[in-house]
Amino acid sequence: MTGSAVTRWDVDALKAGASVALLFALPLTIIAAIVDSDDNGTNALFFFGAILGFVLGSGCAAWIQRTGTPLTHGIATASGTYLAAQAVFVVVRLAGGNTVNWFRVFFTLMIVVGAGLIGGMLGTRLQRRGIVPSTYRRGS
Repeated sequence: MTGSAVTRWDVDALKAGASVALLFALPLTIIAAIVDSDDNGTNALFFFGAILGFVLGSGCAAWIQRTGTPLTHGIATASGTYLAAQAVFVVVRLAGGNTVNWFRVFFTLMIVVGAGLIGGMLGTRLQRRGIVPSTYRRGS
């Protein structure tokens, strides 16, 4: 193994980004499932709120990573967090005897990957402007 393979991922940044994404996206997804409204406006509000949570989480991971790969950290955070949460939702649905709309799962994954890309770009912009997390300022 090369040294670059060992340092490709900043695990602390991925964990922090995933925590932020789950903090914002997961409650909105659960509320949307509970409400299960026929009103498309209500469903869209919860959906885009959850997507914003993925943007925030991936942006956080991209911003605080120290390996020089903000876009990959953003995309990995958003997609990994979505897949982990979605795996739980799929198991719950199947255990309850419900069907799973696989097209919706994978279509939403593509939107979440896009949200991760946007978050990664936002994190990149923060880094390029020299804006760093306060914990990094104290440690320098």
